[in-house]
Amino acid sequence: MSGSLASFSFPTAISFGPGALAGLATRLRQMGARRTLVVTDKALVQTTAFELLTNHLGRANLGKTWELFDGVHSNPIEQHVIDAAQAFRESKCDTVVAFGGGSALDVGKALRLLIKQPGLKLKDFKFNDDWNGLPRCIAIPTTAGSGSDVGRSVTITLSGTRQKGVIFLPRLMAKLVILDPDLTRDLPASLTAATGLDALTHCVESFTSPTFNPMCEGIALEGIRIIAEALPRAVAHGHDLDARGRMLVAATMGGVSSEKDLGVTHSLAHPLSTIAGMHHGAANAVCLPHVMHFNAQRKPGIYRRVGLACGLEVASVPAEVADFRTIEFIKKFITDLGIKPALHQYGAKEAQLDALVAQAFDDASHLTNPVPVNREELKELYRAAW
Repeated sequence: MSGSLASFSFPTAISFGPGALAGLATRLRQMGARRTLVVTDKALVQTTAFELLTNHLGRANLGKTWELFDGVHSNPIEQHVIDAAQAFRESKCDTVVAFGGGSALDVGKALRLLIKQPGLKLKDFKFNDDWNGLPRCIAIPTTAGSGSDVGRSVTITLSGTRQKGVIFLPRLMAKLVILDPDLTRDLPASLTAATGLDALTHCVESFTSPTFNPMCEGIALEGIRIIAEALPRAVAHGHDLDARGRMLVAATMGGVSSEKDLGVTHSLAHPLSTIAGMHHGAANAVCLPHVMHFNAQRKPGIYRRVGLACGLEVASVPAEVADFRTIEFIKKFITDLGIKPALHQYGAKEAQLDALVAQAFDDASHLTNPVPVNREELKELYRAAW
């Protein structure tokens, strides 16, 4: 620690609690918003969560004080960002409300880059360009998983490479985040589990990343503790607003802790979305135990504090035993939530293996894994999860 320099910050304003969405219209007026673009997906438009949003924005005001872009799909691609930016410009909007899961949040945040630089190809994004004056953004998650609401980056499949690209820019952060558990109460159990395990993976991987950020480590451990207690309740009893609220907070904590960087699980999961079409949370959940086993073999004791956060009695046992108990707990935790344990059960094909490995190796997340990983080891991890 001595002799090194680091920087970190946690500035996002968050409004939390059942009914928090009711303050949206007032907050928009306070910000000076005249016309708002709501960025979401078509499936969400059919839900009670979206009905709540329209009630607070005013149904009669659609086309007057707010507009709707519902062209986001799961695992968003660059074209979604282009189309959303076009809708923003054509409707003469000045504010974005990103409403939905991680895909909608990322598109809503990213479209502002194209407002500042029309015609920008995301692969050509440059961090050091002048990004002052991006349109304001309010992020409202309707799933408890990605943590994109507080994230300093977006993950989009790029047109040129057809690989997931991570664009990091602190100015992409939302001006306000609204965490309202009423918006997640009708989320199906399977999606509740997959998104919640995405949040768990963020917390586990950020905690074990070697990047120096003790604030994120503490946040990650508390996120793990909350998820271990609340996620099974949220899956089993969707209208348990206490569990839903805790999971929203834990997912946001996972997004904050990810500033410390992630690990090889995410490098494996990103290509599983772009190549095999897997949900990102499910891909993380299948791969996580195998990565934990890989890391623990090379760095014994690395998961002791993760086990303690899960409520396990691992404080005074040997390092290898602490890791084993923690990994076994995580494996059972994942399968008990209904996640199938093998990639082939989600349609991943062995013929895709070489392409998966190539993209995983190009993905930067594994560079902050607690132990190094090479191409052959990535292939063996995929095979172990197959």
